[in-house]
Amino acid sequence: METKLPPASTPTSPSSPGLSPVPPPDKVDGFSRRSLRRARPRRSHSSSQFRYQSNQQELTPLPLLKDVPASELHELLSRKLAQCGVMFDFLDCVADLKGKEVKRAALNELVECVGSTRGVLIEPVYPDIIRMISVNIFRTLPPSENPEFDPEEDEPNLEPSWPHLQLVYEFFLRFLESPDFQPSVAKRYVDQKFVLMVNEDPREREYLKTILHRVYGKFLGLRAYIRKQCSHIFLRFIYEFEHFNGVAELLEILGSIINGFALPLKTEHKQFLVRVLIPLHSVKSLSVFHAQLAYCVVQFLEKDATLTEHVIRGLLKYWPKTCTQKEVMFLGEMEEILDVIEPSQFVKIQEPLFKQVARCVSSPHFQVWGRDRSGRVRVLTLILLPQVAERALYFWNNEYILSLIEDNCHTVLPAVFGTLYQVSKEHWNQTIVSLIYNVLKTFMEMNGKLFDELTASYKLEKQQEQQKARERQELWQGLEELRLRRLQGTQGAKEAPLQRLTPQLATSGGQS
Repeated sequence: METKLPPASTPTSPSSPGLSPVPPPDKVDGFSRRSLRRARPRRSHSSSQFRYQSNQQELTPLPLLKDVPASELHELLSRKLAQCGVMFDFLDCVADLKGKEVKRAALNELVECVGSTRGVLIEPVYPDIIRMISVNIFRTLPPSENPEFDPEEDEPNLEPSWPHLQLVYEFFLRFLESPDFQPSVAKRYVDQKFVLMVNEDPREREYLKTILHRVYGKFLGLRAYIRKQCSHIFLRFIYEFEHFNGVAELLEILGSIINGFALPLKTEHKQFLVRVLIPLHSVKSLSVFHAQLAYCVVQFLEKDATLTEHVIRGLLKYWPKTCTQKEVMFLGEMEEILDVIEPSQFVKIQEPLFKQVARCVSSPHFQVWGRDRSGRVRVLTLILLPQVAERALYFWNNEYILSLIEDNCHTVLPAVFGTLYQVSKEHWNQTIVSLIYNVLKTFMEMNGKLFDELTASYKLEKQQEQQKARERQELWQGLEELRLRRLQGTQGAKEAPLQRLTPQLATSGGQS
């Protein structure tokens, strides 16, 4: 049995039109991919309201709901809902201006009425409400203008009918949140066929996120279905097309859902973590939704600490090899996991985990930044940032992680000592060298005896490696000398018969 969900924030200020969120500096890839793609001419956006009819009847204003007696209120409400079900073409800015204004005013009035008037939501108006909402929000979306749409670089297509659509979503949200709302009546109309789609417009996705969260909380019979559909969407996103508008929003909803799971966790929920959430780390556009994904993973671990080993080994399996940005994100998520890990679980994964951390410390990956004095990005002064190594070394600044390392120093120190000692002598960046010296000093204070033993063992191994390298070089030199001697011997054997024939030829020539 699942507990009640915490309330999600209601969208009050949708994103500004035409503006895409700017990623923070540590999430920006210095090597832009935009220049590698051919620029496409921008085409006009086709309207999603395909059911518009140019010869429809003109709308006329109806009386205000607050001006009619209570006996006529519900009849007028149904007439206004019918008016709001009429669709308009927003590509033509000057067409049907009066009808658009009548519908907008009616929607504003409906929003205010549902939010402030008690007793207006009676059973007979539910079909009209659901019909009006369905006509407006369920529609065929236009094809994407950019098949290679990148949410980090490209601007999304904004819905032309948003002036009306926003009010419809606001009405739907207040309808679900109204004290008079009756889930037992609404479940006849809000069923599995009542599926919310996901548009490219971030403003619409923000409303859909909140509405889907309310639907999950109000309709207990739809909870399993919603979780199943989210799982199917994520699996298709991972293994089929790697493009879906709304992954971040769905993960944000799931974060609240996971937080409400009852203990012990069902097998279904554990399988969702291992088979869906962990493989989501492998997709190319991870940076778009990584914060929400990491939150969901940490929520699972706070519910059941025994899942820690599966999660960390799964992350190590999908650890990126060549993408600096993704490696930094993985390291950040790993630190969040270690913040909530149980000491008994840390023992199970400490060796493979810190071997990977050691590889990150020795990573040669860096990011190039070019900025002028005003802060604008230009190729004037190049700054090389060894992000992966620096992010990995920040683990030792976390007090809880440091205490875990100290308790298991006999296992962690041998796993990272060789890499730390070598990088401290060879790394090109002075900041990294300073951080490594601090880490080595910390290890020395933790267990000086083990540190001295590892230092002596490391130096002995290096001497043995150098000895083997000298022996190998001497062997190759001996083989080269042997080859030259054999080559000289072969040439001498070929020249001997000629030397014996030369006197004979000279004698025979004198006699003739």
